[in-house]
Amino acid sequence: MPARLKIFISSVQKEFEDVRRDLKSFLLGDSLLRRFISDVFLFEDLPASDRRVDQVYLREVERCDIYLGIFGNEYGSINSDGISPTEEEFNHATHHNKTRLIYVWGADDSQRSTEMKRLIRRASSELIRRRVDNTSALTSEVYTSLVEHLDSIGLLHIPPFDAAICEQATIKNLSRERISWFLNTVRNERNFPLKANTPTKNLLIHLNLLAEGKPLNAAILLFGSNPQSYHRTAEVKCVSCHGNQYQRPFASHANYSGDLFEQADQAREFILSKINRQLGVRSESNTAPAVFEIPPDAIGEAIINAIVHRDYYSNASVEVRLFSDRLEIWNPGSLPGNMTLEMLREDHASVPYNPLLAESLYLARYIEKLGSGTQAMIHSCLNAGLPEPEFEQRGNSFVVTIWRDWLTDETIQSLELNERQQQLVVYLKSNKSITNSQYQELSGASRSTAKRDLEDLVEKTIISPKGKGRGRIYILVLKQH
Repeated sequence: MPARLKIFISSVQKEFEDVRRDLKSFLLGDSLLRRFISDVFLFEDLPASDRRVDQVYLREVERCDIYLGIFGNEYGSINSDGISPTEEEFNHATHHNKTRLIYVWGADDSQRSTEMKRLIRRASSELIRRRVDNTSALTSEVYTSLVEHLDSIGLLHIPPFDAAICEQATIKNLSRERISWFLNTVRNERNFPLKANTPTKNLLIHLNLLAEGKPLNAAILLFGSNPQSYHRTAEVKCVSCHGNQYQRPFASHANYSGDLFEQADQAREFILSKINRQLGVRSESNTAPAVFEIPPDAIGEAIINAIVHRDYYSNASVEVRLFSDRLEIWNPGSLPGNMTLEMLREDHASVPYNPLLAESLYLARYIEKLGSGTQAMIHSCLNAGLPEPEFEQRGNSFVVTIWRDWLTDETIQSLELNERQQQLVVYLKSNKSITNSQYQELSGASRSTAKRDLEDLVEKTIISPKGKGRGRIYILVLKQH
C-alpha cells in the first residue's frame, strides 16, 4: 500500500469552523477515501505550544500532500506581512509545490471583502476552482476532486487515458501508411533503431503501445485509420472570428479529425492561412521566405502542447480561436496539481497527461525537448516583437493566449495619425524605445510639435511613457486595451 496522504484544510477560522470539522469527519469516514488519507489537519486540533502559531501551521502546510482551501466572504486578520493567515497558507502551499484544491463558498461576490475577491481571482488564474453554497455540495465536490487526484497519481490503479486498452480496436484498425510514414520520419529525425519495414506489431511493442494483443488508446490516436470512431471528441476545432469577441457568425471555421499528426498539421495551417505575412528577401534561393506576424513555431508548439496535455476523458475538444488581436488555444484539462503558472516560464519537468502520446510526437519531432515548449513559445514571440504569451486556467480548460500585432495598417489609418506618427509606429516595431529628442531627429519636428505628437499617441494608448525628465522614453503598447 503506498504512503497515505495528509490533507491541510485552510479557511478563515471563525467563518467555517463547523464546516471544516464536518469535512474532516467525512474525509476520514468515507469508505473509499479513508484508505488513502492518513490525516486531516485543522487549526483547532493544534495542542497548546510555546511556538508561534504561524510557524506551526506553515510547518503543517509543508508536511501535507494536499492543500484544501475554502474561500468565503471574509479575508481574515492581517499579519505583519500585510496578508491574512489564509493567503499566507496558500502562498506557502504554492511555494512548496503542493497539490491545491480551492472551493469558493457562495455565488454572491458582492458580499465578499475586497481582499478575498483579489485572492480568489489570483487562485482562479492558476487552478480549477469549484463554487459551493452548502456542506453537502462541498463534500461532493471535494470527493470528486480527490478521486480524480488519486487516479492521476496512480493510487486507484486506473491507467492514464493513453495507456488504457482500446477494447473495440485491433491492429487491423491502424493505418499501415501512417506507420510507414512514422518509421521513415523518426529514423531521419531521431535515428530511431527500427527499420522502415518493421511490422506494425513490433513497432507497437517497441513503443509500449500494445497490451494483451490489443492497441492502446495512444496507438489509435497516433496511427488509427479512423480514431474518431473510438474517441469522438479527439479532434481540434478551429475558428476565425471577425473581431476580438467569440461570437457568431464566424469568419470561418473547421473541425480537424484524423490522427494527431494530421490534426496538428491542419490546425497550424488553418491559422497560418488567416494571419498576416510578408515576403522576406531572397538570399540563397529563388523563393523569398514568408515572415508571419505570429511565429509559426509558437503556433505549432501551442497546438501540439494542447493535443499532448489535454484530458481525453473529457467530452470537450481542443479549440483554436483566432481573433483580431490574439490567438487562443483551449485545452480540456489543467496543470498537474503541483505545478504553477510561474513554473511554465522557467525550466521545469515535463509531466504530460499522456506520456505515450508525448513520446511518439517527440520522436517525430513534433515536440522538441520535453518540458521546454512553453519557454520556446515565449522566446519566439519576444523575438518577433510580440508580448509574452499568457497562460491561465479558465474553468475546466487550460488556455494559452498569443498576442497579434494589433497595430495593422488598417488600424493605424483608423486612428487618424499624421505621417510623422505613422513613421514612429513603424520605427518602434523594430526598435525598443525612443526619446523626444530622437523623435525630433527622426521626424524633423520641432520640440513642441514632437511633444504634442507623443502626448497624442500616449492618449490613444499606442505608446507608453517610461521614466521622467530627460530620461523619459516611449515604448510601443503591444496589447490592445
